Amino acid sequence: MCFLSTNFDIHLSSHQSPEWIVFTAENYITSLAIEDEYIWIGTNLGLVKLNILTGEKVSYNKANSGLPSNVIFAIAIDEQGNKWIGTYEGGFVKFDGVNWTVYNTSNSGLPSNNVRAIAIDSQGNKWIGTGKGLAKFDGVNWTVYNTSNSGLPDNYIFVISIDSQGNKWIGTSGGLAKFDGVNWIIYSTSNSGLPKGSIRAILIDSQGNKWIGTEGGGLAKFNEINWIVYSTSNSGLASNNVFAIAMDFQGNKWIGTSGGLVKFDGVNWIVYKTRNSSLPSNNVRAIVVDSKGNKWIGTSKGLARFDDVNWVVYGTSNSSLLSNDVLAISIDSQGNRWIGTDKGLVRFDGVKWTVYDTSNSGLPDNYVSAIVIDSQGNKWIGTNKGLAMFDGVKWTIYDTSNLALSDNYISAIAIDSQGSKWIGIYEGGLVKFDGTNWTVYNASNSGLPDAQINAIAIDSQGNKWIGTELGLVKFDGVSWVVYDSSNSGLPNNVVNAISIDFKGNKWIGTEGGGLVKFDGVSWTVYNTSNSGLPDNWINAIAIDSQGNKWIGTNGGGLAKFNDVSWTVYNTSNSGLPHNWVRAIAIDSQGNKWIGTEGRLAVYREGGGVILDVYKKKKK
Repeated sequence: MCFLSTNFDIHLSSHQSPEWIVFTAENYITSLAIEDEYIWIGTNLGLVKLNILTGEKVSYNKANSGLPSNVIFAIAIDEQGNKWIGTYEGGFVKFDGVNWTVYNTSNSGLPSNNVRAIAIDSQGNKWIGTGKGLAKFDGVNWTVYNTSNSGLPDNYIFVISIDSQGNKWIGTSGGLAKFDGVNWIIYSTSNSGLPKGSIRAILIDSQGNKWIGTEGGGLAKFNEINWIVYSTSNSGLASNNVFAIAMDFQGNKWIGTSGGLVKFDGVNWIVYKTRNSSLPSNNVRAIVVDSKGNKWIGTSKGLARFDDVNWVVYGTSNSSLLSNDVLAISIDSQGNRWIGTDKGLVRFDGVKWTVYDTSNSGLPDNYVSAIVIDSQGNKWIGTNKGLAMFDGVKWTIYDTSNLALSDNYISAIAIDSQGSKWIGIYEGGLVKFDGTNWTVYNASNSGLPDAQINAIAIDSQGNKWIGTELGLVKFDGVSWVVYDSSNSGLPNNVVNAISIDFKGNKWIGTEGGGLVKFDGVSWTVYNTSNSGLPDNWINAIAIDSQGNKWIGTNGGGLAKFNDVSWTVYNTSNSGLPHNWVRAIAIDSQGNKWIGTEGRLAVYREGGGVILDVYKKKKK
């Protein structure tokens, strides 16, 4: 068992608007900036301050700071230590370590809230590249340059670099521009050696050479007279998509591409990829070099430090989730969240994350598909390689080697009032375990219409409701009743989810047929054409203490249904990290824990949950 000392301070905010918290196994790093012993990291989920010496980490996001957006595109630090931050659709932000000041299109001269690039000149002016032109901000006044009032070749700006003479070199989606404060010189594919028009990175070396990274055209070196183009066809460049360039103290160029990290000493090329190094991803988006010569590399799957010999990988995530694909969630009587992923099991007590996988525990397989907790607090965990029972100390494994099971893939688990475990085997039928005896029900010896079990729920009378690929089944311990599209109101025979409300109504999630309510007599179908349901493929259903139904769909996001009206949460209108919702659990405070294809989220309707994250020690 591995204890990770990742500590979370949870603060309640004064406002009561709804809040989303997203836990991620990895962050997409977009930008990096060095400040003494700190590295500031821009990600798709906020801003991270990492202490290079201690590993201590502080995360800032919309929920716990003055950041107007969680997507950070650019970071620059001025001589006073102020951080200037470019965001996606949130504007331009100044952070002095205490206060946040937001500049946007409504309160300043900023031409667009989409800020992709920042550079600070020797007079302290901020040069800001946006989706609608270039802005200069002197602390009071704004000056905007665009294609209609200047020589700017395109309004969408990706990068800005300033040379020793104070010239601004501006990379746009339509070419490169040099601006000396008065005159503009434009370099395009038609009038220069520029290989492609979309400029994503610019480095100016100690000799004044401009190294220009393009999207699709490789790397170009320009000394203001001659052009040299390096591509995958004539050099050791790993990809023609160049997103970042940095130079170390020896003059080596470090080039971030979509195909890995490249070192170029002027003659030789060395390529670092995930297969031959500890680089966390081949998609390299940011590079900085610290005062000791260490290279800090931001990728689409985290941060790495490289000293030319050794690699250290840093998690910039706000959790110790093993994977972003959350398959199952269960909450015990102490409020611990047990989270099943495709890479292991995680327990989160609100402060500390504890990871269980095949390398440090008795877990038989890292693919955790089901979790149920019995009255004694034992965790029953379904995996791809059998069933595990964990009492907090000891692991007991049940699989085909010690039981008469037809398959080790556990797809569903439920526990009845007598403590018997009802276990769904993927394509292997239903199994009852009373603590001593095992009883197997399959399509040949019972009323099960199909051996593939997708879901199990048990009602107050002890009836088992079983979701299969060929319909819904009710089993009272003696008799079997099968409901399908030919003999009932079930619109689709594939049943993925079942939940039972306080009135005994069965809520049934189907694969393509929508949501169904069955009161024992009547069937009511809710689908995208007759209700507010956002998608007809249902993966998960949970019911809160007010009787609201929370429905996870396969691409339409999360839906709340109060029996009258529908509320839909998706990636475009909420903090939901992915529209494919696979698991839902509700804790004693009413917080919804939502497992998606792309991260774990927590939603508190009353608002007020804010996380500050401090990583003390890596795994």
